[in-house]
Amino acid sequence: MKNQTISLGDFELTVLTDGTYVADGGAFFGIIPKVMWQKKVQADELNRIAVSCNSVLVRTGKQNILIETGIGNKLEEKRKKIFETQEKLMENLHATGVAPEEINIVINSHLHFDHCGWNTIYKNGVAVATFPNAKYYAPEGEWKHGLLQTERDRVSYLSPNYDPLIQSGQMKLIDGNAEIAPGISVEVWPGHTRNMWAVFIRSAGKTACYISDLIPTTWHLDPVWAMAYDLFPLEVLDNRKRYYARAIPEQWLTIFTHDPAIPWAYIDRTENKLSFKAA
Repeated sequence: MKNQTISLGDFELTVLTDGTYVADGGAFFGIIPKVMWQKKVQADELNRIAVSCNSVLVRTGKQNILIETGIGNKLEEKRKKIFETQEKLMENLHATGVAPEEINIVINSHLHFDHCGWNTIYKNGVAVATFPNAKYYAPEGEWKHGLLQTERDRVSYLSPNYDPLIQSGQMKLIDGNAEIAPGISVEVWPGHTRNMWAVFIRSAGKTACYISDLIPTTWHLDPVWAMAYDLFPLEVLDNRKRYYARAIPEQWLTIFTHDPAIPWAYIDRTENKLSFKAA
């Protein structure tokens, strides 16, 4: 997927992808039978589907803000082969004309490895900031949960993606909702994890929302279609309904973190059926 750019009020938004990776189709659709989800996306002979890692570059005219940083290039070779990672975010950022040194703010919706991998890169075996002049932000509860290294999801939390930034003071951990910059705010929308953020972008009366893994793709619009990765699937259901109650009448642009073809769209409801119109 090529970079796509649109205007939102006075801001300019560009979707940047770290490329696709492969994920188990069953895990991506949880309790939904394959006979149903394969109508939306075809799996390969190993039951894997290709999904994207979509980030958003927001150019406000005063600051360059990067929402999410994909998988990155620090996975060990075995996991790179398993996921068939492409590591394209920096290449796609370069294509926008914005250098890593020109990023002012980086926001991680949560700290799973496929959302914060390019936060850091290895130099001489040490993880250092990929965006040296940026202030990083992440949910404090995410970091605390990652420290627990629970059997259920410890594989998702890789400390080199964030601990060096916390230790240096370059990453600020926030408990709850917050305004990060004028027009940029974060709200906790639980379900996928307890403390995951939705990132709101507002300018000149227009709103876009990077809803992250609460609604990872256009395939997951139905509130019941939760992923097996979701720690609180009943909260996914409730919070998707809560999201639609605001996003549809207020015509928010919804940004999908893992959709390989449709990175953003306007959601609508007709006769109780959800649909979308690509931006």
